[in-house]
Amino acid sequence: MANVLIIDDDVALCRSLEIILKREGHTVRTSNKGKTGLADLGENSYDVVFIDLVLPDLSGLEVIQSASVLSEALTVMITGVQDAKAGIQAIQLGAFDYVRKPLDRDELLSIVERARRFADGKAGGTTRSILSHTASSHEIIGSHPKTTSVIKQVALLSRSRVPVLIQGETGTGKELVARALHEAATSNDPFLAVNCSAVVPTLLESELFGHVRGAFTGADSDKAGKMELAGSGTVFFDEIGDMSYDLQAKLLRVLQEREFERVGSSKLLPFRARAIAATHRNLKKMVQDGVFREDLYYRVAVSAINVPSLRERRSDIECLVEHALSRLNTELGKEIHTIDERAIRRCLDYDWPGNVRELINVLTRAVLLARGPAITEDLIDMAMQQTCTAMTSAQDTKTLREAESEYIYKALLSNQWNIKRTARLLEISPITLRKKIRDYQLVRPTEGAT
Repeated sequence: MANVLIIDDDVALCRSLEIILKREGHTVRTSNKGKTGLADLGENSYDVVFIDLVLPDLSGLEVIQSASVLSEALTVMITGVQDAKAGIQAIQLGAFDYVRKPLDRDELLSIVERARRFADGKAGGTTRSILSHTASSHEIIGSHPKTTSVIKQVALLSRSRVPVLIQGETGTGKELVARALHEAATSNDPFLAVNCSAVVPTLLESELFGHVRGAFTGADSDKAGKMELAGSGTVFFDEIGDMSYDLQAKLLRVLQEREFERVGSSKLLPFRARAIAATHRNLKKMVQDGVFREDLYYRVAVSAINVPSLRERRSDIECLVEHALSRLNTELGKEIHTIDERAIRRCLDYDWPGNVRELINVLTRAVLLARGPAITEDLIDMAMQQTCTAMTSAQDTKTLREAESEYIYKALLSNQWNIKRTARLLEISPITLRKKIRDYQLVRPTEGAT
């Protein structure tokens, strides 16, 4: 059984937790102020300490930091307010866990049991790593358990510089998570994002590694790439699943050797930044299909964060709406004070296939359409209709990469996949055509296929 200390100014909550824990045989003491709780912690031995974020005399973060000096007890931050930054910082300061109110009985008992087992399994010494910098300014909004899990992972992974793969559907906020991770670890260093799907492969290599003058047509001067400009910060490879197979091999070498060359140069430059990648694709399946390198997959996915879709965390929608409206008021010069219950219900009932990005888009349109201080259901409906129309129109428009890939594939089919004849038709060299076939992952249909 465990010795538990609860530091919270909510007397009723303390009493409730005390009853639950004592029924399971745990010893429990409570304190309603940070200073008295720390005094108790210094005089007595505890296994687990639950600390509220908001206390009347000290902040919960101050108590957690002091507790790490006074005792070997494992600390757990509890909070009833929306503050993902505090959750990240609490774990950075050594907290064993971070939970949101209202506390679930089974979750509470599970935390105490996990903490007890963790303490029993420690080889001695402290596991805490106290960091002096502040938490991320990129707020991860929500209190759903899946959102809280992402916050915990960001805090834990910020302690090291291992590569991280962030996975999730389009619009879930993968770059937001990447920026939160970056700022929690190296907030004073650059964060440079590379959209692997928006840049053609030949230009992407130069964007990543840089080039020297004369390396190719149009290279009129030396240029540093993002892997060089990032310094000791972060390079974020957005939609890494769209990176060409050839470039995957070059990136793998950089991540393995921690050095690279500018295009057209033989001088080796150090790669000091952290690599964070994101994708909405199933990279494991792409590895099985032979279109993504297995060795690169295991290199970028040393640790992984799965960002849940918005429909998986519907309880976060209300606080996302509140946060978004506050920001939109400032950005658009509006004064929206309320959103009625039917409008909120409309948001809660919708599946949001475009996830948070679509929600923000709809709210932006609703704010622009509003003539008064409130967002109503009809405004949400109008905004949704406009957004759906825009999305349908966007889906009908191909990117340059998609259009070229489709055109080359049709040309190959019309010439029975004859490389030389197709190259002449396209007015490019056979070497260039073969490279484009690899880049676009074009596959010749099997005999008899239609």
